Amino acid sequence: MKRRSYGRDAGLTLRILLTGSLLGLLYVVFAVVLFNVLNVGLVPLILIVVGLAFFQYFTSDKLALAASGAKVVERDQAPELHDMIERLCAMADLPKPRVAIIDTDVPNAFATGRSPKHAAVAVTRGLWQRLEPQEVEGVLAHELSHVANRDVLIMTVASFFAMLAGLLTRFGLYGGMFGGGGRNRDNNGVPVWLIILLVSVVTYFLSQILILAISRYREFAADRGSALITGAPEHLMSALQKITSDIFRIPTQDLRQVETMNAFFIIPTSVKNSARTLFMTHPPLEKRLEALAEIAREMGRPVA
Repeated sequence: MKRRSYGRDAGLTLRILLTGSLLGLLYVVFAVVLFNVLNVGLVPLILIVVGLAFFQYFTSDKLALAASGAKVVERDQAPELHDMIERLCAMADLPKPRVAIIDTDVPNAFATGRSPKHAAVAVTRGLWQRLEPQEVEGVLAHELSHVANRDVLIMTVASFFAMLAGLLTRFGLYGGMFGGGGRNRDNNGVPVWLIILLVSVVTYFLSQILILAISRYREFAADRGSALITGAPEHLMSALQKITSDIFRIPTQDLRQVETMNAFFIIPTSVKNSARTLFMTHPPLEKRLEALAEIAREMGRPVA
């Protein structure tokens, strides 16, 4: 059966579009404010940022695999994992991604790649050893949904605007402090650098909240995609609970070795010591389980 939606229901799509629109509006306002107080060259900055964005976009899979210490494995090295991913890709009508394993006891997984044809899915040794096969399938289907939804592209675009805002801020701040533009004639003598600093702090704070909101919506969509691909949302529910429970039992020093991948993981290792939902990259576990339970009821599946 060909599944086209990959978990994007109308409500989630609307939230993602609304949050992305607010993020774009925020940066437009930010740029307008800066150009009203500074005389900066936009073209060089855009060229630099576009270059960085293209580099990030086209090397995202390699950078993520290198940062996590994941090793790409061939079929003879992990035949069961390859078979499982091939079966899920056939069900989701997706090309098979590269398969990688991370040699850590921390149970987790992530997907990366700029498009379904240039993707990689990585699982940790701990995930493969601790979860039942059907639970692993639920996790892998979640990651394949990220690939199908082109979430790397979405977050690259969001990061692109944040990067542009950051470069404009730094350029304007240095120009205002050291370029002879210490005071703004239109603001009653208020220093230019102070205006830029205040605007940049507000922009950074609001942009981070919006980017994190997009990230959380992506996780809900990928959870739903897993349920649609496997037809068994209860398996992902069980996997999420086991992963979270096991993370709480793993020594902190082991978690620190992979914490740079928290934004990519299906469950961030920071769940062990994080109580602030506003700045979390993922939705709270309880909300994810509630959403999956609702999907299971819609499918007529048993929910414990």
